Amino acid sequence: MGALVKRLADSTGFDVVVCSSAAEAIAGLPGRPVHMVFVDLRLPESNGLDLLRQIRDTIPACEVVLMSAFATIDSAVEAIKLGARDYLSKPLDFDRVSELLKDVRDEVARRQRLLRVESRVARELEYHGMLGRSAAMQEVFSLIRRLAPHVRTVLITGETGTGKELVAHALHQQGARRSRRFVTVNCSAVVETLFESELFGHTRGAFTGATEHKTGLFEAADGGTLFLDEIGELPLSLQAKLLRVLEDGEVQRVGSIEPRRVNTCVFAATNRDLQQDVAVGRFRSDLLFRLNAVEVQVPPLRNRREDIPYLTSAFVADCARRLRLPVLGVTPAAERILAKRSWEGNVRELRHTIERACILADGPFITDRDVSRDLVANGPGEEGPARCGTAPVTLDSVERDRIVDLLRSVAGNKQAAARALGISRRALYRRLERYGLHTSSPLA
Repeated sequence: MGALVKRLADSTGFDVVVCSSAAEAIAGLPGRPVHMVFVDLRLPESNGLDLLRQIRDTIPACEVVLMSAFATIDSAVEAIKLGARDYLSKPLDFDRVSELLKDVRDEVARRQRLLRVESRVARELEYHGMLGRSAAMQEVFSLIRRLAPHVRTVLITGETGTGKELVAHALHQQGARRSRRFVTVNCSAVVETLFESELFGHTRGAFTGATEHKTGLFEAADGGTLFLDEIGELPLSLQAKLLRVLEDGEVQRVGSIEPRRVNTCVFAATNRDLQQDVAVGRFRSDLLFRLNAVEVQVPPLRNRREDIPYLTSAFVADCARRLRLPVLGVTPAAERILAKRSWEGNVRELRHTIERACILADGPFITDRDVSRDLVANGPGEEGPARCGTAPVTLDSVERDRIVDLLRSVAGNKQAAARALGISRRALYRRLERYGLHTSSPLA
């Protein structure tokens, strides 16, 4: 029977491998891209339904067709429940087999064409590191092009993870100062007592530990652009001094009485409602008025869902290239999940989700199971993996910790841990080996 199916599949354009047992089939699945498997219900030392379960666990995107000379309604219903593409009775209807092969071949070709189109469109839609086909993002791009040649101060607003720093970079690159320095400071990451020295510099002996003169960030960005990220976190004591610099174009180093002229563009960004902060006394109204002469609002991802497929395609391609992974794209089921999520962390959360899914994927396509795993490296309110002096959180470290926690919770039961992670036992053992976890000890 295998030789017969092989001849039909060969004539349809498939590369065919015939396996004599379930163990041989499972051993060979991870090593090659498999689009379709024909499985006999009765196998030596195994059962076709069990093999179907294992295939679906290992390569969820693979199509499986069961065959049997002892077909029953119960086994057919069970096969369909487990995700079989079809259930064929022996002797086989060759026309039906050929039709199934052609259908799957056409679907694979169509999926690959779609991936190429999405990848090409994503490249065409790229604008200074941002992607957006939606009307909302096209309006942002248009506003950047109109503002960049003229503005000196811009306030960029939007939720965490929407890409506010990319907007600032685009404004700089599109402006007359593109060849000068672009200096970034995260206002939430600088110790308050050192903030004035960071922004404006200090002279030797200005305070304990000031053993040399220091150039502040305003002077470092002279002639270019200073980007103040999370401007809403700037201490009130410094807000008046920042306002004076914006109005007079002069900075005064800590410990010095001589002002220094600077010619610096200032772009500021925040995910906070500064009007509300003004109302409760956390932000100066005159500084907000000065910064808010021009505002660029970056829309949240949930308001531009039509961009998700193109962002996904770009992130998959980037991750596959950087990490040398054989991942080509996402399955339709995974696309539907990505399209429906709320994305509180916006584009940054989508990127992290795709990176994790690429790492966890067992085949060439990211499945719905890969994008649904609860392995969150950064919460939606965090700005990134690193925090003032703490070690950065990596995707690998998060996955390793998640596996260790699961193994502890199930007393080292590898099968239960694999089921909780939504992966096969073989995939779990590969991860245990990769992260140096001794397979006999869940606490390694």
